[in-house]
Amino acid sequence: MPPTNDPQPNLTDRMAELIRQKIVQGEFSPGQRLSEAALSESLDISRNTLREVFRLLTKEGLLTHAPNRGVFVAIPSIASIIDIYRVRRLIECQALAQAYPRHPAKKRLRQAVEMAQRCRDAGDWQGVGTANMGFHMAVVELADSERLNVMFSHVLAELRLAFGLLNDPEFLHMPYVEMNLNILELFEAGKLQQAAAALNEYLVHSERIVLAVYARRITDSGLSG
Repeated sequence: MPPTNDPQPNLTDRMAELIRQKIVQGEFSPGQRLSEAALSESLDISRNTLREVFRLLTKEGLLTHAPNRGVFVAIPSIASIIDIYRVRRLIECQALAQAYPRHPAKKRLRQAVEMAQRCRDAGDWQGVGTANMGFHMAVVELADSERLNVMFSHVLAELRLAFGLLNDPEFLHMPYVEMNLNILELFEAGKLQQAAAALNEYLVHSERIVLAVYARRITDSGLSG
C-alpha cells in the first residue's frame, strides 16, 4: 500500500504550542504536576497524543518526567537562566539594531507596551508579564526569521518558568514597563543603535535581578533544576 500522510505530527505540534503558550502566559507553574487524564480531556485529544506532546516538551526542557510520579512542569536551573539571557542578548539586540524602521512588528511592539501599561494600572502583574513576553517576541519578529521566531518562543517559555518561581511579580515586572516604552520610542524615532543599546542594558539588569532573587528562592526552598 502507498504511504499515507499522517496528520498526527501536526496535531502533536499544535497541542505542544498550546501548552507552550499556557506556560508563557503563566497558566502553568514550575513544579506543577500535569494530570494526563484532565489535560487530555480539556484539550480533547487522546492520551497517546498527549504523551507525544509531553515527550516533545520534555526534550525542550519545559517538562520533566519523574518515574512512578508523573509529568511535571520544569524548574529551570541557574545555568539555564544564564544561557537564556545570553541567547536573548544575541538575538534581540541584533534584531533591533538591524530592523527595518517600518516593519509591521512595530505595531505589535506598541500594542504590547500599551497592554502592559493597562495591566500595571489595574495591578495585574501577571498580565504585565504576558505583555512583556509579547513585546520581546515582537522584537525578534523584526528579524524576519521563522526559525528564530520558533526558537525564541521556546526560550520565552523557559524564561516564564523562571519568573514563576519568584514571589513578587510586581517587583519583577514593574521597572520594565517604562524601559520597554523607552526602547519603543527610540525605535520609532529611528534610533536603532540606541534602542539596541538600551535593550542590552535592560537584559543585563533583568538577568541580575532574576538570578539574585532566584538564587535566594532556591536556597530557601531547597528546589533545584
